[in-house]
Amino acid sequence: MGVDAIAALIFGRLFDKIGLAIMILAALLSAFFAPLVFLGGFYLAFLGMIIWGVSMGAQESIMRSSIAIMSSVERRGSAYGAFNTIYGVSWFLGSVLMGVLYGFSITYLVIFSVLIQLLSIPVFITMLKIKD
Repeated sequence: MGVDAIAALIFGRLFDKIGLAIMILAALLSAFFAPLVFLGGFYLAFLGMIIWGVSMGAQESIMRSSIAIMSSVERRGSAYGAFNTIYGVSWFLGSVLMGVLYGFSITYLVIFSVLIQLLSIPVFITMLKIKD
């Protein structure tokens, strides 16, 4: 939580200066979480937990801030509602799948986690193009 809080401040500042493009860096960084936590020893797992905190801080500050930029004032409440619904349902479904994968193969869990993080990058790039 401490890393999350510090990362939220840093990524929030970077978002103010750079914009949504900073989420690409956050996604790249987040992709390293699972291999370190699940396949590394104690120290690598500890580093992976720090990366997880950075990732959460980035998501909590940047993703919600981007909703304000991409939506009109009149539709902002609906935009936040839709975003949080999709985010929550996706988080739940991803957690269920990761739980199943964990029971089947930790390697598959790590592969899924890395791939889903990396697949978010084209989405962010598309969002950058739409915004411009």
